[in-house]
Amino acid sequence: MISYEGLERVLKEKSIGKTELSTQLGLSSRTVAKIGKGERISQRSIQKIADFLGVAPESLVREVSENKILQVLRDEKAAKLPGGLYHELQVRMTYNSNHIEGSKLSEDQTRMIFETNTLDAGDGITVDDVLETVHHFRAIDYVIDVAEDELTEDIIKLLHFLLKHDTKDSTLDWFAVGDYKKRANMVGGRETCRPSEVHEHMRELLETYNAKEKVTLEDIVELHAEFEYIHPFQDGNGRVGRLVALKECLRYNVIPFLIEDTKKLYYYRGLAEWRDEKGWLIDTCLDGQDTFVTLLDLLGIRH
Repeated sequence: MISYEGLERVLKEKSIGKTELSTQLGLSSRTVAKIGKGERISQRSIQKIADFLGVAPESLVREVSENKILQVLRDEKAAKLPGGLYHELQVRMTYNSNHIEGSKLSEDQTRMIFETNTLDAGDGITVDDVLETVHHFRAIDYVIDVAEDELTEDIIKLLHFLLKHDTKDSTLDWFAVGDYKKRANMVGGRETCRPSEVHEHMRELLETYNAKEKVTLEDIVELHAEFEYIHPFQDGNGRVGRLVALKECLRYNVIPFLIEDTKKLYYYRGLAEWRDEKGWLIDTCLDGQDTFVTLLDLLGIRH
């Protein structure tokens, strides 16, 4: 959906009506009608209007998502708005997702890094904890930017790169930052996909998932669980998997779920038992969705 609020504002400031604009520029009635309906017009027409009004083309139009939550996130991200949904998502998801994986940074320290780009470090805080916090902020930004794109292996690999680059792991020859694992690994004593088979399993997972005509929360939870069973990266799978789930919730206008560190035992149990009992993980993610709804309600955002 296209918004022409910038054009409307400039026309009002210059006391020019759409009919006069159409006459002056020789725009067709169809083009003028498209502007009124919020439909896309050609880049040539946009440039023509911008030149006539003496403004930059990008100031006249912007793409607006039909997903209200995604649009709020994009608007607040662009405006660098403090205290809103974007701000709280960055702090709360980054803190909880990193803490689930063992980070020692507190929520207050995470908030301080996001808000002030500084840290009053306590004992035992590693450089990687700080780096991966900042990297996670950038990864959420990327998720918001590409939320409506089809999920691909390239997107998933870039999320891993954003999270793990410049960390201690990136200095290890055998650790493939931004690429699939080179060494076999286990999680919770359970065997995961062999390195040689990761690409094929990921291709099949995404092919099956992207073929769905209507995606529900349960479909996204299944994608997340099967991703974790493949465990495609040497490390960082949990955080990348939860970022992918956020992206897909925003893509399909599903209220995202925020897994809190206090619920990690239920979350781990749900993942471990997924193929025998799907309800545990689905219930945990529904609880995480309730957490997100509470945040929306606190901020007065309709959902």
